[in-house]
Amino acid sequence: MQVTITGHHLTITDAIRDYVNQKFSKAWRHFDHGIQAQVVLSVEKLDQKAEVTVHFQGKDLHAEAKHTDMYAAIDLLADKLDRQVVRYKEQHQTNVHSGRGAIEV
Repeated sequence: MQVTITGHHLTITDAIRDYVNQKFSKAWRHFDHGIQAQVVLSVEKLDQKAEVTVHFQGKDLHAEAKHTDMYAAIDLLADKLDRQVVRYKEQHQTNVHSGRGAIEV
């Protein structure tokens, strides 16, 4: 999984980069067929915003979270992304294993 972390009106420090990688490792562990992920951290007046876009084969997942603290925004974002990845994985396995597209006689 190739992860790109960028900042908008924010300098990405090693501590933030490590924290993002640590939090998102749970989501990557669930489903490691993602091609790439882009994390954007930004500051908007009083809010800290974190958003992620994960590109899978044939599907893109996007989530965003806002909070007054950047680390809390990253926590919220990691939880949202984890739920989306689990839901995508369940739907993908259901479609593959149910034999959709097969002709029944």
